[in-house]
Amino acid sequence: MRFVPSSGLKPGMIIGRELYGYNNELMLAKGTILSPIEINRIKILKYQGVYIVDQYSENLIVDSGISEHLRNKAVKTLKSVFNNIGTDRDFNFKKDVLAGAMSVTGEIVQEITTNKNVSVNMIDLKVFDDYTYYHSVNVAVISVILGYAIGLHRNDLYKLGLGTLLHDIGKVFVPKELLNKPGKLTPEEFEKVKTHSWKGSDYLKEQGDIPFESNITVLTHHEKYDGSGYPNNLIGEKIPDFGRIAAVADVYDALTSDRPYRKGLLPSEGMEYIMGGSGTLFDPTVVNVFTKRIVPFPTGTTVLLSNGLKGIVVENHPGCGLRPKVQIICDSPLPIYYDLYNDLELLNITIIKIVEI
Repeated sequence: MRFVPSSGLKPGMIIGRELYGYNNELMLAKGTILSPIEINRIKILKYQGVYIVDQYSENLIVDSGISEHLRNKAVKTLKSVFNNIGTDRDFNFKKDVLAGAMSVTGEIVQEITTNKNVSVNMIDLKVFDDYTYYHSVNVAVISVILGYAIGLHRNDLYKLGLGTLLHDIGKVFVPKELLNKPGKLTPEEFEKVKTHSWKGSDYLKEQGDIPFESNITVLTHHEKYDGSGYPNNLIGEKIPDFGRIAAVADVYDALTSDRPYRKGLLPSEGMEYIMGGSGTLFDPTVVNVFTKRIVPFPTGTTVLLSNGLKGIVVENHPGCGLRPKVQIICDSPLPIYYDLYNDLELLNITIIKIVEI
Protein backbone atom coordinates (compact mmCIF):
# COMPACT_ATOMS: atom_id res chain seq x y z
CA MET A 1 0.00 0.00 0.00
CA ARG A 2 0.91 3.64 -0.21
CA PHE A 3 -0.72 6.78 1.18
CA VAL A 4 -2.24 9.21 -1.32
CA PRO A 5 -3.50 12.67 -0.21
CA SER A 6 -7.16 13.28 -1.01
CA SER A 7 -6.17 15.89 -3.59
CA GLY A 8 -4.31 13.21 -5.55
CA LEU A 9 -7.06 10.55 -5.71
CA LYS A 10 -8.14 9.54 -9.19
CA PRO A 11 -10.92 7.28 -10.52
CA GLY A 12 -9.68 3.71 -10.94
CA MET A 13 -7.38 3.71 -7.90
CA ILE A 14 -7.84 0.68 -5.64
CA ILE A 15 -8.43 1.08 -1.88
CA GLY A 16 -5.75 -0.71 0.16
CA ARG A 17 -7.28 -0.33 3.64
CA GLU A 18 -10.86 -0.13 4.86
CA LEU A 19 -12.30 3.34 5.26
CA TYR A 20 -14.91 4.17 7.91
CA GLY A 21 -17.49 6.94 8.15
CA TYR A 22 -18.74 9.21 10.94
CA ASN A 23 -20.45 6.40 12.86
CA ASN A 24 -17.68 3.87 12.29
CA GLU A 25 -19.69 2.24 9.55
CA LEU A 26 -17.66 0.65 6.76
CA MET A 27 -17.70 3.22 3.98
CA LEU A 28 -15.25 1.66 1.51
CA ALA A 29 -13.99 -1.90 1.67
CA LYS A 30 -10.45 -2.95 0.87
CA GLY A 31 -10.19 -3.59 -2.88
CA THR A 32 -12.84 -1.00 -3.83
CA ILE A 33 -12.13 0.71 -7.15
CA LEU A 34 -12.59 4.44 -6.67
CA SER A 35 -15.18 6.32 -8.69
CA PRO A 36 -15.68 10.12 -8.81
CA ILE A 37 -18.60 9.76 -6.40
CA GLU A 38 -16.51 7.90 -3.83
CA ILE A 39 -13.63 10.35 -4.14
CA ASN A 40 -16.08 13.17 -3.45
CA ARG A 41 -17.38 11.35 -0.33
CA ILE A 42 -13.80 11.02 0.96
CA LYS A 43 -13.26 14.75 0.52
CA ILE A 44 -16.58 15.63 2.17
CA LEU A 45 -15.52 13.62 5.23
CA LYS A 46 -12.30 15.66 5.19
CA TYR A 47 -9.98 12.67 5.19
CA GLN A 48 -6.37 13.72 4.69
CA GLY A 49 -6.00 10.84 2.25
CA VAL A 50 -6.34 7.08 1.88
CA TYR A 51 -4.18 4.04 1.26
CA ILE A 52 -4.22 2.58 -2.23
CA VAL A 53 -2.63 -0.41 -3.93
CA ASP A 54 -0.83 0.06 -7.24
CA GLN A 55 2.34 -0.82 -9.14
CA TYR A 56 4.37 1.61 -7.07
CA SER A 57 3.50 0.00 -3.76
CA GLU A 58 3.89 -3.73 -4.38
CA ASN A 59 5.24 -5.59 -1.33
CA LEU A 60 5.11 -2.47 0.86
CA ILE A 61 3.52 -3.07 4.28
CA VAL A 62 2.24 -0.24 6.49
CA ASP A 63 2.18 -0.84 10.26
CA SER A 64 -0.21 1.45 12.17
CA GLY A 65 0.42 0.09 15.66
CA ILE A 66 -2.98 -1.60 16.00
CA SER A 67 -5.40 -3.09 13.49
CA GLU A 68 -7.93 -0.87 11.78
CA HIS A 69 -10.71 -3.01 13.28
CA LEU A 70 -9.45 -2.42 16.82
CA ARG A 71 -8.86 1.28 16.19
CA ASN A 72 -12.46 1.77 15.11
CA LYS A 73 -13.76 -0.39 17.95
CA ALA A 74 -11.86 1.84 20.38
CA VAL A 75 -13.28 4.99 18.74
CA LYS A 76 -16.82 3.61 18.98
CA THR A 77 -16.29 2.67 22.63
CA LEU A 78 -14.92 6.10 23.46
CA LYS A 79 -17.89 7.79 21.79
CA SER A 80 -20.19 5.80 24.05
CA VAL A 81 -18.22 6.87 27.12
CA PHE A 82 -18.25 10.57 26.22
CA ASN A 83 -21.88 10.61 25.12
CA ASN A 84 -23.13 9.08 28.37
CA ILE A 85 -21.32 11.41 30.74
CA GLY A 86 -23.57 14.13 32.04
CA THR A 87 -26.75 12.21 31.18
CA ASP A 88 -29.31 10.99 33.70
CA ARG A 89 -28.22 7.40 33.18
CA ASP A 90 -27.85 5.41 36.39
CA PHE A 91 -24.50 4.75 38.04
CA ASN A 92 -24.37 1.06 37.09
CA PHE A 93 -24.93 1.91 33.42
CA LYS A 94 -22.06 4.38 33.48
CA LYS A 95 -19.83 1.77 35.11
CA ASP A 96 -20.69 -0.63 32.28
CA VAL A 97 -19.75 2.02 29.71
CA LEU A 98 -16.38 2.59 31.39
CA ALA A 99 -15.92 -1.19 31.52
CA GLY A 100 -15.97 -1.09 27.72
CA ALA A 101 -13.07 1.36 27.75
CA MET A 102 -11.19 -0.93 30.13
CA SER A 103 -11.78 -3.92 27.88
CA VAL A 104 -10.66 -2.20 24.68
CA THR A 105 -7.55 -0.90 26.48
CA GLY A 106 -6.63 -4.49 27.26
CA GLU A 107 -6.97 -5.36 23.56
CA ILE A 108 -4.74 -2.43 22.57
CA VAL A 109 -2.06 -3.56 25.01
CA GLN A 110 -2.36 -7.14 23.74
CA GLU A 111 -1.87 -6.18 20.08
CA ILE A 112 1.06 -3.88 20.79
CA THR A 113 2.93 -6.29 23.07
CA THR A 114 2.44 -9.12 20.57
CA ASN A 115 4.33 -7.13 17.92
CA LYS A 116 7.71 -6.56 19.56
CA ASN A 117 9.00 -4.28 16.80
CA VAL A 118 5.87 -2.18 16.53
CA SER A 119 6.25 1.46 15.57
CA VAL A 120 3.68 4.16 14.99
CA ASN A 121 2.54 5.25 11.55
CA MET A 122 1.22 8.72 12.19
CA ILE A 123 -0.34 9.28 8.78
CA ASP A 124 -3.56 7.72 9.97
CA LEU A 125 -7.11 7.98 8.72
CA LYS A 126 -8.82 10.47 11.01
CA VAL A 127 -12.35 11.63 10.32
CA PHE A 128 -12.08 15.38 10.84
CA ASP A 129 -15.27 15.83 12.85
CA ASP A 130 -14.45 12.88 15.14
CA TYR A 131 -11.13 14.38 16.14
CA THR A 132 -11.54 13.97 19.91
CA TYR A 133 -12.09 10.21 19.70
CA TYR A 134 -9.42 9.41 17.12
CA HIS A 135 -6.99 11.69 18.94
CA SER A 136 -7.60 9.89 22.23
CA VAL A 137 -7.09 6.47 20.65
CA ASN A 138 -3.89 7.65 18.95
CA VAL A 139 -2.55 9.07 22.21
CA ALA A 140 -3.24 5.74 23.93
CA VAL A 141 -1.51 3.76 21.15
CA ILE A 142 1.54 6.04 21.11
CA SER A 143 1.77 6.00 24.90
CA VAL A 144 1.55 2.23 25.20
CA ILE A 145 4.19 1.79 22.50
CA LEU A 146 6.50 4.22 24.30
CA GLY A 147 5.81 2.57 27.65
CA TYR A 148 6.50 -0.85 26.16
CA ALA A 149 9.79 0.36 24.69
CA ILE A 150 10.77 1.88 28.02
CA GLY A 151 10.17 -1.48 29.70
CA LEU A 152 6.89 -1.09 31.58
CA HIS A 153 5.23 -4.32 32.71
CA ARG A 154 1.95 -5.36 31.14
CA ASN A 155 -0.20 -4.27 34.09
CA ASP A 156 1.39 -0.82 34.01
CA LEU A 157 0.87 -0.64 30.24
CA TYR A 158 -2.82 -1.28 30.84
CA LYS A 159 -3.03 1.54 33.42
CA LEU A 160 -1.13 3.88 31.10
CA GLY A 161 -3.32 2.93 28.15
CA LEU A 162 -6.55 3.47 30.07
CA GLY A 163 -5.41 6.84 31.40
CA THR A 164 -4.37 8.09 27.98
CA LEU A 165 -7.49 6.71 26.28
CA LEU A 166 -9.56 8.76 28.75
CA HIS A 167 -7.15 11.70 29.06
CA ASP A 168 -9.55 14.23 27.51
CA ILE A 169 -12.71 13.00 29.22
CA GLY A 170 -12.90 16.26 31.17
CA LYS A 171 -13.61 18.15 27.94
CA VAL A 172 -17.18 16.94 28.27
CA PHE A 173 -17.49 19.55 31.04
CA VAL A 174 -16.05 22.39 28.91
CA PRO A 175 -18.31 24.41 26.55
CA LYS A 176 -18.02 23.04 23.01
CA GLU A 177 -17.78 26.52 21.52
CA LEU A 178 -14.47 26.96 23.32
CA LEU A 179 -13.09 23.61 22.23
CA ASN A 180 -13.98 24.28 18.59
CA LYS A 181 -13.31 28.02 18.47
CA PRO A 182 -11.75 28.84 15.06
CA GLY A 183 -9.19 31.21 16.48
CA LYS A 184 -7.00 32.00 19.46
CA LEU A 185 -8.63 31.69 22.88
CA THR A 186 -8.69 34.67 25.20
CA PRO A 187 -6.83 34.21 28.51
CA GLU A 188 -10.18 33.76 30.28
CA GLU A 189 -11.33 31.16 27.75
CA PHE A 190 -8.05 29.26 28.00
CA GLU A 191 -8.42 29.09 31.79
CA LYS A 192 -11.80 27.41 31.29
CA VAL A 193 -10.34 24.89 28.82
CA LYS A 194 -7.52 24.10 31.24
CA THR A 195 -10.04 22.87 33.79
CA HIS A 196 -10.59 19.70 31.75
CA SER A 197 -7.60 17.97 33.36
CA TRP A 198 -8.85 18.11 36.94
CA LYS A 199 -12.52 17.84 36.00
CA GLY A 200 -11.81 14.61 34.14
CA SER A 201 -9.74 13.30 37.03
CA ASP A 202 -12.46 14.17 39.55
CA TYR A 203 -15.13 12.49 37.44
CA LEU A 204 -13.17 9.26 37.12
CA LYS A 205 -12.35 9.30 40.83
CA GLU A 206 -16.07 9.17 41.55
CA GLN A 207 -16.48 6.03 39.43
CA GLY A 208 -14.39 3.90 41.77
CA ASP A 209 -12.96 1.26 39.43
CA ILE A 210 -10.37 3.39 37.63
CA PRO A 211 -6.78 2.64 38.76
CA PHE A 212 -5.05 5.49 40.59
CA GLU A 213 -2.24 5.57 38.00
CA SER A 214 -4.76 5.98 35.17
CA ASN A 215 -6.49 8.79 37.01
CA ILE A 216 -3.24 10.62 37.69
CA THR A 217 -2.41 10.36 33.97
CA VAL A 218 -5.63 12.21 33.16
CA LEU A 219 -4.73 14.87 35.72
CA THR A 220 -1.11 15.42 34.60
CA HIS A 221 -1.07 15.00 30.81
CA HIS A 222 -0.63 18.77 30.34
CA GLU A 223 2.22 19.19 32.83
CA LYS A 224 5.52 20.28 31.24
CA TYR A 225 9.01 19.22 32.24
CA ASP A 226 10.09 22.81 33.00
CA GLY A 227 7.07 23.51 35.22
CA SER A 228 5.17 25.62 32.69
CA GLY A 229 2.28 23.16 32.37
CA TYR A 230 -1.00 22.76 34.23
CA PRO A 231 -2.88 22.25 36.48
CA ASN A 232 -0.16 22.10 39.16
CA ASN A 233 3.02 23.43 37.46
CA LEU A 234 4.92 20.26 38.35
CA ILE A 235 8.62 20.16 37.41
CA GLY A 236 10.76 17.33 36.03
CA GLU A 237 10.39 14.00 37.77
CA LYS A 238 7.78 15.39 40.12
CA ILE A 239 5.48 14.74 37.15
CA PRO A 240 4.38 11.08 37.34
CA ASP A 241 5.99 8.80 34.74
CA PHE A 242 2.70 8.23 32.92
CA GLY A 243 2.02 11.96 32.72
CA ARG A 244 5.41 12.56 31.11
CA ILE A 245 4.70 9.90 28.49
CA ALA A 246 1.18 11.18 27.85
CA ALA A 247 2.44 14.75 27.39
CA VAL A 248 4.62 13.75 24.43
CA ALA A 249 1.95 11.58 22.82
CA ASP A 250 -0.79 14.19 23.29
CA VAL A 251 1.16 17.11 21.83
CA TYR A 252 2.51 15.12 18.89
CA ASP A 253 -0.86 13.83 17.74
CA ALA A 254 -2.50 17.23 18.27
CA LEU A 255 0.17 19.00 16.22
CA THR A 256 -0.16 16.59 13.30
CA SER A 257 -3.98 16.74 13.18
CA ASP A 258 -6.12 19.11 11.12
CA ARG A 259 -8.20 21.39 13.34
CA PRO A 260 -10.88 24.02 12.55
CA TYR A 261 -8.35 26.80 13.16
CA ARG A 262 -5.24 25.38 11.46
CA LYS A 263 -3.82 22.71 9.15
CA GLY A 264 -1.95 19.90 10.85
CA LEU A 265 1.84 19.82 10.69
CA LEU A 266 3.71 17.18 8.74
CA PRO A 267 4.58 14.24 11.01
CA SER A 268 8.24 15.14 10.53
CA GLU A 269 7.56 18.71 11.70
CA GLY A 270 5.71 17.38 14.73
CA MET A 271 8.66 15.15 15.56
CA GLU A 272 11.06 18.07 15.25
CA TYR A 273 8.89 20.07 17.67
CA ILE A 274 9.01 17.24 20.23
CA MET A 275 12.78 16.91 19.80
CA GLY A 276 13.19 20.68 20.19
CA GLY A 277 11.25 20.53 23.48
CA SER A 278 13.41 17.81 25.00
CA GLY A 279 14.53 18.86 28.47
CA THR A 280 12.22 21.87 28.57
CA LEU A 281 8.67 20.85 27.67
CA PHE A 282 9.27 17.10 27.63
CA ASP A 283 11.19 14.41 29.51
CA PRO A 284 14.41 13.71 27.52
CA THR A 285 14.18 9.97 28.20
CA VAL A 286 10.68 9.80 26.75
CA VAL A 287 11.70 11.94 23.76
CA ASN A 288 14.64 9.64 23.06
CA VAL A 289 12.36 6.60 22.93
CA PHE A 290 9.80 8.55 20.92
CA THR A 291 12.28 9.32 18.12
CA LYS A 292 13.08 5.61 17.82
CA ARG A 293 9.49 4.40 17.71
CA ILE A 294 7.62 7.02 15.69
CA VAL A 295 7.62 6.71 11.92
CA PRO A 296 6.82 10.10 10.39
CA PHE A 297 7.11 8.79 6.83
CA PRO A 298 5.80 5.20 6.81
CA THR A 299 6.56 2.80 3.99
CA GLY A 300 4.43 3.58 0.99
CA THR A 301 4.42 7.35 1.53
CA THR A 302 5.15 9.42 -1.58
CA VAL A 303 7.46 12.30 -0.73
CA LEU A 304 9.09 15.28 -2.42
CA LEU A 305 12.82 15.65 -1.80
CA SER A 306 14.67 18.94 -1.50
CA ASN A 307 16.38 18.31 -4.87
CA GLY A 308 13.00 18.23 -6.61
CA LEU A 309 12.73 14.45 -7.08
CA LYS A 310 9.75 12.41 -5.94
CA GLY A 311 10.04 9.01 -4.33
CA ILE A 312 8.28 6.35 -2.28
CA VAL A 313 9.50 5.46 1.20
CA VAL A 314 10.48 1.79 1.15
CA GLU A 315 12.33 1.41 4.46
CA ASN A 316 12.68 3.24 7.78
CA HIS A 317 15.81 3.11 9.90
CA PRO A 318 15.41 2.47 13.65
CA GLY A 319 16.05 5.66 15.55
CA CYS A 320 16.06 7.94 12.50
CA GLY A 321 12.58 8.14 11.01
CA LEU A 322 13.27 11.52 9.44
CA ARG A 323 15.73 10.03 6.94
CA PRO A 324 14.28 6.85 5.40
CA LYS A 325 15.28 4.90 2.31
CA VAL A 326 13.39 6.22 -0.72
CA GLN A 327 12.85 4.68 -4.15
CA ILE A 328 13.00 7.47 -6.73
CA ILE A 329 10.11 7.63 -9.19
CA CYS A 330 11.65 7.79 -12.64
CA ASP A 331 11.81 5.99 -15.99
CA SER A 332 15.02 4.11 -15.20
CA PRO A 333 14.84 0.36 -16.04
CA LEU A 334 16.51 -0.36 -12.70
CA PRO A 335 15.25 1.02 -9.38
CA ILE A 336 17.13 4.00 -7.96
CA TYR A 337 17.29 4.31 -4.18
CA TYR A 338 18.24 7.24 -1.97
CA ASP A 339 19.23 6.05 1.49
CA LEU A 340 19.04 9.37 3.30
CA TYR A 341 20.44 7.90 6.51
CA ASN A 342 23.38 5.79 5.34
CA ASP A 343 24.56 7.54 2.16
CA LEU A 344 26.90 10.35 3.21
CA GLU A 345 26.64 11.95 -0.21
CA LEU A 346 22.94 12.60 0.46
CA LEU A 347 23.30 14.43 3.76
CA ASN A 348 22.12 17.68 2.17
CA ILE A 349 18.93 16.03 0.83
CA THR A 350 15.82 16.25 3.01
CA ILE A 351 12.14 15.42 2.68
CA ILE A 352 10.08 18.56 2.07
CA LYS A 353 6.55 17.21 2.12
CA ILE A 354 4.16 14.36 1.35
CA VAL A 355 2.86 14.53 -2.21
CA GLU A 356 0.96 12.62 -4.86
CA ILE A 357 2.52 10.88 -7.83
